[in-house]
Amino acid sequence: MVCGFEDGSSDAVERRLETSGYSRSGFAERYDRHRPAPPPVLLDLLPALARVERPGLVVDLGSGTGLSTRFWAGRADEVIGIEPQQRMRQWAESATAAANVQYLDRSSAETGLPPECADIVTAAQSLQWMEPEPTFREIGRILRRGGVFCAYEYVHLQTPLWEPEAAWRYVIDTKRRLREERGLDNRSFPLSLDRFDESRVFSDTRELPLHNVEEGDGDRLVALAFTEGSLITLLEAGATEEEVGLDRLREVARSMPRVPWWIGYRALIGRK
Repeated sequence: MVCGFEDGSSDAVERRLETSGYSRSGFAERYDRHRPAPPPVLLDLLPALARVERPGLVVDLGSGTGLSTRFWAGRADEVIGIEPQQRMRQWAESATAAANVQYLDRSSAETGLPPECADIVTAAQSLQWMEPEPTFREIGRILRRGGVFCAYEYVHLQTPLWEPEAAWRYVIDTKRRLREERGLDNRSFPLSLDRFDESRVFSDTRELPLHNVEEGDGDRLVALAFTEGSLITLLEAGATEEEVGLDRLREVARSMPRVPWWIGYRALIGRK
């Protein structure tokens, strides 16, 4: 092993994630199958920025089902996913065949990894769940000098069609409004380059737009809406599918063929 690790507690984070909807039966499988994959350009971009041909260790914080972790299996000597949510972590372990990838029941603030052991640290669709101050402190501790941290999220979905995509966007926007009206929003910490700079961990920071192209049909578009834990918990709180707009999404998705999806990402990068 490139890195050993120490014991660390993730109980507080686990309790918070219980309100996210991520622990529901079948959620991890649906998430892993239908969420967009990381943009492949990161496999070349981040090692180049860290000035390594092949990273010795990549650490993926909030690794979830391992979608953003096993992504690195063929391009790094060792990959470690940090994930305190049990069902997501168990799915990741079952879905990962690469021997150089492992998952730890740790929090982003207490990874238990040795100092300056990682060339690259990532957080995919997960930084908003993490307490900024202790998380950035831990990132600074485990990154080697000159290593890079990248937090990224998908922010746009474009297809050659209009109506299904508009129905999907309506569901997402309505979900946010209804959660706010019902006081359901969890405390979160949106991606911000200011937070990177305020942490004093990084000598340089950048924000980059990236994109990837995948394919999807109507079934995937409906399933994608249900990979939002915030939608699951809103429905559990009493909102109806009609209120959220899921009935309309299902209707228009029935006639949606398999087409290219252009997926836009927002990537924030810091160099230690």
